[in-house]
Amino acid sequence: MKKISVLIPCYNEVENVDLMAMAVENVLLEALPQYDYEILFIDNCSMDGTRERLEAICEKNKKVKAIFNVTNFGQFNSPFYGMCQTSGDCTITMCCDFQDPVELIPTFVAEWEKGHRIVSGIKTSSKENGIVYFLRSVYYKLIKNMSSVKMIEHFTGFGLYDKTFIDILRELDDPIPFIRGIVAEYGHGFNRKDIEYEQPRRRAGKTHNNIFSLYDAAMLSITSYTKVGLRLATLLGFLSSGISLLIALIYFILKLIYWDVFPAGNIPLLLGVYVLGSLQLFFIGLIGEYILNINTRVIHRPLVVVEKRLNFDDDGNDKAKR
Repeated sequence: MKKISVLIPCYNEVENVDLMAMAVENVLLEALPQYDYEILFIDNCSMDGTRERLEAICEKNKKVKAIFNVTNFGQFNSPFYGMCQTSGDCTITMCCDFQDPVELIPTFVAEWEKGHRIVSGIKTSSKENGIVYFLRSVYYKLIKNMSSVKMIEHFTGFGLYDKTFIDILRELDDPIPFIRGIVAEYGHGFNRKDIEYEQPRRRAGKTHNNIFSLYDAAMLSITSYTKVGLRLATLLGFLSSGISLLIALIYFILKLIYWDVFPAGNIPLLLGVYVLGSLQLFFIGLIGEYILNINTRVIHRPLVVVEKRLNFDDDGNDKAKR
């Protein structure tokens, strides 16, 4: 009997975690009774009672597992680590806020049985804030055009992954994995299938995404999968230097020709200082993001550090490096 793993990362989801476990289990039992299953929650150090609810759920149902992290390791490391801890023939990842429709699980499995080893959920529209959705769309277009990898627009990681792809994830030695980029980079070789859906509103609770987390995600994708920023810094540096030298030469010649009547003034100097200064500050910041990415990889801290594992039979032995 084939086994389906469902991974559900969570952080402060006390209002959703019980209903999510129930909804996923009902879909698996009713629509996919021919499969064995496990439901794995990985908690990123919730402080609102989510852990207590997970402990109660795991106590009642041994097919529900849980991993408790010692602190919040971010929106990328924790789900990636959780995927590496699943034991099914395929793994389905979804958020705990019901914005990833549970009803799509049978559709994903049907496509998997047809031979698609990666089935990606792609948002065609969303009931979230229209401005936020528009900004996301602009970001996806930008990163897709900047990257040498054909990035997937409106893909958040929601989807199904065959165990052969999960095995590759376990072999990756990346302290800051970006699953969206990894799927885009390797997905073609796994016969990826895209399933479109409309993203519903969060069922309960507050979103944990803010300007800082969104910026972090954007910078991780840019510094991991693009060279455009650095190349642009080099090209604009050459261009602004050339223009500055040309202007300086023109002013020098005009001053020599019209020594008594040509006032050089301070405006060219001020423009040069402000324009070149702003360009320098912008690209110093961008280069700093690349250096931060390199620094994180060099330090190579664990993906996560686990505090507790519930309903695992391996006595706490991890399937991936921590």
